[in-house]
Amino acid sequence: MTQSVPPVDMKFRRHPERGSTDLELAHSVLDEGLVCHVAFELEGQPYIIPMGYGRMGNKVILHGAIASRLLKHLAGGAPCCVSVTLLDGLVLARSQFSHSMNFRSLAIYGACERILDPEDKLTAVEAIVEHLIAGRCADARPSNRKELAATEVLSLELEQFTVKCRSGEPIDKKVDESLPLWAGVIPLRLQAGEPETDELTAPGQRPPEYASHYHRFNRR
Repeated sequence: MTQSVPPVDMKFRRHPERGSTDLELAHSVLDEGLVCHVAFELEGQPYIIPMGYGRMGNKVILHGAIASRLLKHLAGGAPCCVSVTLLDGLVLARSQFSHSMNFRSLAIYGACERILDPEDKLTAVEAIVEHLIAGRCADARPSNRKELAATEVLSLELEQFTVKCRSGEPIDKKVDESLPLWAGVIPLRLQAGEPETDELTAPGQRPPEYASHYHRFNRR
């Protein structure tokens, strides 16, 4: 039975200028990220687990083994929080106190719903694969009914969520601005290496274009 999910206090108290509830911004964070962290409580013990995910419209798609105790708990409608963070840079100020990071982060609050119809499950699983690397579904065998039956597929609606972002240079205190020290930003980006072909691939078969030129978006 789905548990009732209390409304979340969406007020930004620390650095409210960095906060947003813009849906397009939330989509952009989800689309660029690869790993989310799912937090919930089970039998009085807090848990947080990293998971791959996908997005279908305003829904985040999660999946895992149907035998998993944790997935069963989420499938039962337990309240949870799903978070994605993109790290864009290290911000080095003149004082240790003012060091920071440039980032984009999203937190979604709610309860997951099960996807039970086999065709809907297949579509959702394909959305996770395509989120990982666009174009791959056309080059990989689809999940069969036995595999889908062994997989729990969940969706979480983007109804209650918050986005926080920081960008730009260090913000030093006035008293530190004249210190003769270097300050600035070290940009950080996710960069893919050369694809490594496995030993079962036919000799001479080259990686597809989407593997050879893989990249995430890094909009900022």
